[in-house]
Amino acid sequence: MVNDPVSDLIIRIKNASMVGKEEVELPYSKLKHAIADVLVKEGYLAGAEKQGKKAKKTLALTLKDGAVSDVRRISKPGRRLYVKSADIFPVKFGQGRRIISTPAGILTGEEARKQNVGGEELFIIW
Repeated sequence: MVNDPVSDLIIRIKNASMVGKEEVELPYSKLKHAIADVLVKEGYLAGAEKQGKKAKKTLALTLKDGAVSDVRRISKPGRRLYVKSADIFPVKFGQGRRIISTPAGILTGEEARKQNVGGEELFIIW
């Protein structure tokens, strides 16, 4: 059993990208699907879809070649970190993305700053 599903998601994406896999399958949750949808929209993943029914649901992620070079988890279960909208800055001089869980849903740092909402800073990806 995994205690931190977000870390499990991003590490599986990073590891699969580093070994050149085209697809990753992991247990389904609404949070993981929302994060995957944001990563698809930002161009880090080619696709994300739910497969299976009831207790056997999985999330199938289709990776892009070389899109993910590294991922760093910011907020962890033992240490939650929250950020105000004024404190959201670009990652890697605009080359990376900051993923934030806000009251408006899962957003990138740029979207959260435009909507003037803060929240829990989940991870950064570049």
